[in-house]
Amino acid sequence: METNTSMLPEGCISEILSLTSPWDACRSSAVSPVFKSAADSDAFWERFLPSDYLSILARSVSPVVYTTRKQLYFLLSDSPILLDGGELSFMLDKRSGKKCYMLPSTELSIAWMNDARYWKWPSIRESRFSEVAQLIIVCWLEIRGYIRSRMLSPMTTYAAYLVYKISQRINYGLDCLANTLVRFIGDGVESDTFVVFLKEPVERLIPRGSTYRLPRRREDRWMEIELGSFFNGRGDDNGEVMMELMEIELGHNKCGLILEGIEVLPKEKVVNKDA
Repeated sequence: METNTSMLPEGCISEILSLTSPWDACRSSAVSPVFKSAADSDAFWERFLPSDYLSILARSVSPVVYTTRKQLYFLLSDSPILLDGGELSFMLDKRSGKKCYMLPSTELSIAWMNDARYWKWPSIRESRFSEVAQLIIVCWLEIRGYIRSRMLSPMTTYAAYLVYKISQRINYGLDCLANTLVRFIGDGVESDTFVVFLKEPVERLIPRGSTYRLPRRREDRWMEIELGSFFNGRGDDNGEVMMELMEIELGHNKCGLILEGIEVLPKEKVVNKDA
């Protein structure tokens, strides 16, 4: 027996669609006018916005202007907003509605970051932040960031990415293996570690039999390398995640890294939709 969806109350259809994803809900809105009406309602899109979205918007550097919750959802998933005076970037993952954050280079712990002999802090138009970290020269490369688990969406696997460019004017020493580490701070917790290249090496520099990761070019023309992943459980505690890249063993000089920050993104689709 066929079911006439037009006989169902809009609230019932809205409840059904909310069990899917924002992406699936948009596709379902083409099925019938009643589906479209339910999928366009503020009550429906409120379910996909983070429960603390109003407090997040209150921290935005620039006002976020919207008339409907659907419009707000796509504003936050189409481009990032700056929070806390530009010390943090926030957006939503368009397919899942999960929270995404980027820590700017100014908020990271970088070895010798305050010594003008080793790092400088220019403004470049390609960056969402007012300053980026540009490496002049170091032999000890150590970059570390921290994020509180309660800031993130619960019941979600996240990956941390170093976001950067390599200077076309002068660069060297970046085509060597570096080590990464992502873990919750505390005793007895598991760590996720990788061996990575920041710059694709010539074949003769790759250790025989080694397993490694290479960077990927992003749509925004920056590059990224995954540092590791972690599962954020309930997300209501005071846990803190450390994300790190380090190359300190070879001892040779490195130059030309332009660092925007560390971005934390949902790694996979999850069943729990609450953010």
